[in-house]
Amino acid sequence: MTRDISPYADEIDVSHDKQRGPLKTKRDPTDPAARLTKPEWIRVKAAVRLGRFQTIKDTVRSNKLVTVCEEASCPNIGECWSKGTATFMIMGDTCTRRCRFCNVSTGRPSPLDVNEPKRLAQTIALMKLNYVVITSVDRDDLRDGGASHFVACIQHIRALSPSTYIEILTPDFGGRLDRALHILGSALPDVLNHNIETVPRLYKEARPGADFQNTLNLLQRFKTLCPSIPTKSGLMVGLGETDDEMLHVLRELRAHQVDMLTIGQYLQPSGGHMPVQRYVASRYLQDVCGRSPQDGLSACSLWSAGTQLLPSR
Repeated sequence: MTRDISPYADEIDVSHDKQRGPLKTKRDPTDPAARLTKPEWIRVKAAVRLGRFQTIKDTVRSNKLVTVCEEASCPNIGECWSKGTATFMIMGDTCTRRCRFCNVSTGRPSPLDVNEPKRLAQTIALMKLNYVVITSVDRDDLRDGGASHFVACIQHIRALSPSTYIEILTPDFGGRLDRALHILGSALPDVLNHNIETVPRLYKEARPGADFQNTLNLLQRFKTLCPSIPTKSGLMVGLGETDDEMLHVLRELRAHQVDMLTIGQYLQPSGGHMPVQRYVASRYLQDVCGRSPQDGLSACSLWSAGTQLLPSR
């Protein structure tokens, strides 16, 4: 079991429009006095918008694509983009749900762009990426939750970049899981990722509209249908969970045949999101995970998604 865990959410000062728009502000601001002071170890340098960073930004813009790096105000955007790594977000930039930790805009999404899978594949081929992560907003307005669009993206990427590893980070597909899993089986990714996000007690507050058991069921059912495809999930710390609750989640994930886990520090995107309850250093996370006897469940950092799993093709 690998326990090389480091927080995937570090602080960065990003001021461009995609990360600081009016739709990012939630309706339930928190008391500034209740906010914790960020520890020095969590800080990173602001992104330098030159070189490869700027190349990726220009390529994404010219192809009318969306990255979760920008939409979710990921503080590691500078580190990832400068290394030529990006997580693409398909099916638009507007989510049908309002999770209280997430900075993606909420509202009524636009119709799907049928040309997006082709543009995405062309961009990935142009960037010569070895490993790509494709995620999406929740699309509760679609009959299959967007599963067909994921499949179209995978098929186009395979056609233009057959050596590129593909990880998909999916929504829970609402009450359409049977249909979604059947569709996903027609064009398999190299990794299926669905984030557990937090502990069961905090779901109602942090993830209204989602269900802890449904998340576990999605991961296990996909593994049952496609046993050769690694499954993966992600857990945030700092939302108010206890160590024992974290261990419970780790045990549940392993019991549901999840192969990999990312654990990272939650950072409050704005004053309207859930406040940070604690900052958890990497060494402490290693200690907590060391108490879990879940052999075979590996942990890694979010921004190096491909490095712990797959050799170069």
